[in-house]
Amino acid sequence: MADAVHIHPSVDAGLKPGSANFSGGTLVCKCAQDPVKVRIDGNIAYNHACGCTKCWKPEGTVFSVVAVVPRDKLHVTANENKLQMVDSTAAIQRYACKECGVHMYGRIENKVHPFYGFDFVHPELFQESGWPPPEFAAFVSSVIESGVQPEKMAGIRSRLKELGLEPYDCLSPPLMDAIATHVAKSSAKAA
Repeated sequence: MADAVHIHPSVDAGLKPGSANFSGGTLVCKCAQDPVKVRIDGNIAYNHACGCTKCWKPEGTVFSVVAVVPRDKLHVTANENKLQMVDSTAAIQRYACKECGVHMYGRIENKVHPFYGFDFVHPELFQESGWPPPEFAAFVSSVIESGVQPEKMAGIRSRLKELGLEPYDCLSPPLMDAIATHVAKSSAKAA
């Protein structure tokens, strides 16, 4: 299995079904001492494998796994002083642990952005199990920008489909519809 296509450790062995009772929990960074902890009050949504070059990925992984939660449901509960913003110019302002580098959450501050009000998290950081599995793969072509050879893309897309993660080179159709709806409503307000 030397040529196996690895997507992300949480999906490589297949998608685990989520628990109907999952209602959030605590995300923990990778520090052995004094880890950053972030409590999520409620379930996650739009969980997906992401190939963009901005999302945190575990070492040796091609994709991240990322989901959203309402911003008022995310609370830093331990060692907030260890967090630093990765890139203040990015649309999603990602906060990472200064020591281990793990991105604990990403926040959109632009109130006119279609996803304002949602924070982005990496569910594999939950201490608890039972979070919903990824539903699709986004920004698949972007893995080339991370160093993946273009000739490997057919195998990557095939593996994503085999896992049940429809590959998109943007976001999933429902999320693209949400963006277009937001833009249309904003344009109507401006007209």
